[in-house]
Amino acid sequence: MPESHIRPALLADDASLTALDVETWSTLHAVTPRPLPPYDSFFDSNHRPQDYLVAEEVATPQDGHDGETGVPPSAGGAGGPVIGYIRLVPPTSLASNQHVRQIQGLAVSPKARGRGVARALLRAACRQAREQGAVRITLRVLGHNTPARALYESEGFTVEGLLPEEFFLGGRYVDDVFMGRTLRSDTA
Repeated sequence: MPESHIRPALLADDASLTALDVETWSTLHAVTPRPLPPYDSFFDSNHRPQDYLVAEEVATPQDGHDGETGVPPSAGGAGGPVIGYIRLVPPTSLASNQHVRQIQGLAVSPKARGRGVARALLRAACRQAREQGAVRITLRVLGHNTPARALYESEGFTVEGLLPEEFFLGGRYVDDVFMGRTLRSDTA
C-alpha cells in the first residue's frame, strides 16, 4: 500500500487541491453548495498556501516500485499525487486569541481513506500549531459526521460547545459541534 507524507502546501498545488475539494464534497462535512464548473481557484486572499498542509502519496519499494517516485518531506513537493489537506489558521485576528489555532478544513481522497492520512494530517497540524506558539487547537465538525468526530476524539479533542440545528443540509437540520484540546507539552 502506498505511503504518504505531509508537507506545506505550495501555490502549484492549486489545481490538485481544487480537484480534491470537488471529489470529496459531501453534506457529511460541507456546508457550502456543491462546487460546479467552472471551479474557483482553491487559493485566494483568505485561503493562502501557507495555511495548509498537504498529504502526498509516496510509492515505496514494497509497492513494486523503485521508491524513487516518492519525495522526502523536506524536498518540498513534486512527489506523488495530493491525497489530502488540512487548513490551520488563527481563529481570529485578535492579539488576545493568538495562542489558539483552528482547523478549518480537512479532506482526504476517497481512494486514500482508511490508511491513516487524516490522522497524520491532524497530528502534523497539532505539531505545526505548537511550533507557531499555540497552546490550544479547536475545530468545528457537523454533528452527523461520526467518522470525523471519532477521529478527533481519539486524538484528544473533546466537545466544548454545540449549536443545535445550525445548518440545513440534505433535507434535515444538522448540529455544529465545537471541539478543542490543549497543546501543552504535558498532554502529548
